[in-house]
Amino acid sequence: QVQLVESGGGLVQAGGSLRLSCVASGRTFGSGFVGWFRQAPGKEREFVAIISWNSGSTSYANSVKGRFTVSRDNANNTVYLQMNSLKPEDTAVYYCNYRPAGATTDYWGQGTQVTVSS
Repeated sequence: QVQLVESGGGLVQAGGSLRLSCVASGRTFGSGFVGWFRQAPGKEREFVAIISWNSGSTSYANSVKGRFTVSRDNANNTVYLQMNSLKPEDTAVYYCNYRPAGATTDYWGQGTQVTVSS
């Protein structure tokens, strides 16, 4: 069983930065993909960014491309989401997701709140 714990959320002014962390416990990330998603009040959960644990290749939603960077720290079993040039529309609960390679189920963290004031 994998437990994911996000941290690093908070309140920041527009134009500011935050770095979110996602730590896995119970097992290492191993192979597979670790993604970040977000859900704003009254909206559907949406994809933000994803990283391949093995290759390190990344992909981003158009809305965050050029502002957000996803990275991994293999030694500490952690995935980060560096968020720069934050906008009020980035306000949401941010969730970490892990899908092991070849698996049909995935894992979610509890979420961390990011609030960007104008």
